Amino acid sequence: MKQVKVFAPATVANLVCGFDVLGMSLHNPDDVMTVGLLDRPGLEIQHTDGYQLPVEPEKNVAGAALLALQEELGEPVGFSVTIDKRIKPGSGLGSSAASSAGAVVAANHLLGNRFSKEDLVRFAMNGEKVASGVKHADNIAPCIYGGVTLIRSIFPLDIIQLTAPPLFVTVVHPQIEVRTSDARQILRKEVQLKAAIKQWGNIAGLVAGFLKQDYSLIGRSLEDVIIEPVRSILIPGFDDVKGGSREAGALGGGISGSGPSIFMLSEKEETAKQVEQVMNIVYTKLGIEFKTYVTTISHSGVRIEAE
Repeated sequence: MKQVKVFAPATVANLVCGFDVLGMSLHNPDDVMTVGLLDRPGLEIQHTDGYQLPVEPEKNVAGAALLALQEELGEPVGFSVTIDKRIKPGSGLGSSAASSAGAVVAANHLLGNRFSKEDLVRFAMNGEKVASGVKHADNIAPCIYGGVTLIRSIFPLDIIQLTAPPLFVTVVHPQIEVRTSDARQILRKEVQLKAAIKQWGNIAGLVAGFLKQDYSLIGRSLEDVIIEPVRSILIPGFDDVKGGSREAGALGGGISGSGPSIFMLSEKEETAKQVEQVMNIVYTKLGIEFKTYVTTISHSGVRIEAE
């Protein structure tokens, strides 16, 4: 059996103002996966973590992604998948995207790289549909491409890789669960035009800030007037973390994906660590268990280690 080991990174989707269109890959944490070629058609999935996730291919996010790949391949092939999930499901850090993306990147490597990165995003989006009921690519794209990505369109898929200046990312993951499907259901179905105009300005400003390496513009653009006011009520301590992080010198930040994780961007590592202390204080006072990360943007996406 030929096999490959991959590390599939956590991702931050939306980047505050870019709901479903912006995403960023992180160096830490990541899922570890081993994918092998079977001598017969089919899919075999097992988890070595303790999350009790389904292993039936059509119910497993990695399985759904691989089924889509197998269908387009058009020839009999089988894969075994072993997943050590280190990105907690429901964390808002792209847990389902990591498994979906890691599976198809590994499978494609074993097949001699027959598919493009865009193809792999299409396949992996089927895993996101299993997880949340919606095919979205804002976690999948940065997980596969690395760095910061803009999803200009889903149908047809149009992914743009963005350059970004050096940034430190501080993340706090309160140990509560916010299901992506639930977080989507509470969103307003209609948006006022004046709010939409402000949001468009912030998205454009954030993209321009990345491309121009303008930290001040990045900070001014990290504002969400549509999604965050609704979703933040699901996350205890959110306002204290955001306000305290700004006071500590962070450029800004907000909800990572659908939450409950919160991320903050900083220009310097020292500031990022001070932001981590703010997060520690807030959740210690609240009596909520939490985990923090101080990391950077991963420009490689899913990493292949060995065969």
